[in-house]
Amino acid sequence: MDPREDLIRHYRWLRQYGINDSHSGNASVRAGDRVWVTPTGACADTLAAADLLPCTPGEAPPAGASLDAPLHLAVYRHNPAADAVLHSHGAHTVALTMNGEDFIPADFEGHYYFPRVPVITIPYDRYVEEAPERVGELLARYRVVVVRGHGVYVCGETLNLAYKWTCSLELSAKTAFIARQAGTLP
Repeated sequence: MDPREDLIRHYRWLRQYGINDSHSGNASVRAGDRVWVTPTGACADTLAAADLLPCTPGEAPPAGASLDAPLHLAVYRHNPAADAVLHSHGAHTVALTMNGEDFIPADFEGHYYFPRVPVITIPYDRYVEEAPERVGELLARYRVVVVRGHGVYVCGETLNLAYKWTCSLELSAKTAFIARQAGTLP
């Protein structure tokens, strides 16, 4: 499958299954010496492969690329094994990490994939300047990183793997949220 079409498919699934809203998040895939990234303000429902923008590592992203395009490029620079980056806004994950503390999944699957999910705080007015390096460096050591009050960043060797970890984290957060309401978790 064309990596651009695969990117569109995974980006739409994030919307379809409620992890992103119609215009939130962003995504990229590395194909050879090129990184394809979603445009700024992309609508998952209508995005087409022709809308994706090509980025070249080591160069500034083209006009119209996602605000997070520099972050995606930093992730690939710090993690040569990664070929996909997904950014999502899973409501349960974002809500449970608003305190700025790392998230420790209580369920088996979440704990198996990521026993600890780092949560970093970046002042909103410094996000564009600070996020690329901070998230890029952490994703070289962890599968998943949360930027407090903003969302989840995941990288993987494939889009499918990045998608799997994104979904698994959100289910872990949802499970923890329900368990806390039920009084079975502190």
